[in-house]
Amino acid sequence: MIRTMNLSKHFGELVVLKDITTQITKGEVISVIGPSGAGKSTFLRCLNLLETPTGGNVFIDDIPLLDKHTDVPKLRQRMGMVFQGFNLYSHLTALENLTIGPIKLLKKSRAEAEEKARGLLKLVGLAEKADSYPDELSGGQKQRVAIARCMAMDPEILLFDEPTSALDPTMVSEVLAVIRRLSREGMTMVIVTHEMEFARNTSTRVFYMDEGVIYEEGSPDQIFDNPQREKTKTFIHRIRSFERRIRSRDYDLYAIQGEMEAFCEKHMVARKVAGYVIHITEELLLLQKDFSNLSLELFWSEKEGTLELVCGSAGAGYNLLEDESEENALGIMLIKGRCSSAEYRYEDGRNILSLRLKDPAT
Repeated sequence: MIRTMNLSKHFGELVVLKDITTQITKGEVISVIGPSGAGKSTFLRCLNLLETPTGGNVFIDDIPLLDKHTDVPKLRQRMGMVFQGFNLYSHLTALENLTIGPIKLLKKSRAEAEEKARGLLKLVGLAEKADSYPDELSGGQKQRVAIARCMAMDPEILLFDEPTSALDPTMVSEVLAVIRRLSREGMTMVIVTHEMEFARNTSTRVFYMDEGVIYEEGSPDQIFDNPQREKTKTFIHRIRSFERRIRSRDYDLYAIQGEMEAFCEKHMVARKVAGYVIHITEELLLLQKDFSNLSLELFWSEKEGTLELVCGSAGAGYNLLEDESEENALGIMLIKGRCSSAEYRYEDGRNILSLRLKDPAT
């Protein structure tokens, strides 16, 4: 349904896309992942000529988008695009945002357009918000209206440019649920996303982009569980882990805790578990004796829903959780009380303490 041949895009001397050749068949759901600056959004925008490629071509059902004889506006109507920033008309109600395109561009009657619009608002769970203006809606509701607005134009392809990146974490799930429903109904979709669990569970294929190319592609199981290429392996590991190194006693505790909170929020770790991380980190640092090469790492397992905190320190073998001094007893008790397991090992001159955070539900 979509095919690119040697697609490239330059901004002056900056090369953003390099000779991308790929194809997407009808009904596929492609998640595009990768680090910032890899060209993901530019790739998406080139598919419907929001950005004009520097070289190569894009084909929609074998019709070349860049051919001078191609009716680009007509071809574009077959593709809907959902942006990070919603782009709703603030002076129009949700219903009016959905009907303006079909009435003006598809020449539908108002009655026909409104009937379809109400059905689409019901599809995305917002039937009761038909007469609400955008400033009366939450971020998640605005994005669902934006998706319904795309659907009102009867597209065959939907392009999503990080549709949840501007949302509060509590609103992400409602938008992703709508996209999942569209995927079950067979809609062809290309989704640039940072929601890795969503990409794993919803996609038929995953493109990992790096340095302007599709560096590796494959099934979600292959990309997330068995990536073949080095940069993919590094990225997949990094998105599920956090690391902070400390070199002196003059560390910034609040900055460390803030970064940990952000990591937990990004991965939608239960608020109570995130609180445990903050408390344990503070107690661990109070118990430390050697700050010359201290490391704190968080590992989040999406599959198991577990969070592990690993503390590494230099020096002679010493399990701080076995410290029997009275002054440290309370801190050690607090740490153990918030963990389901604690493992210590001495490895290459470093003390490694692995703490599995307790699930508050248990």
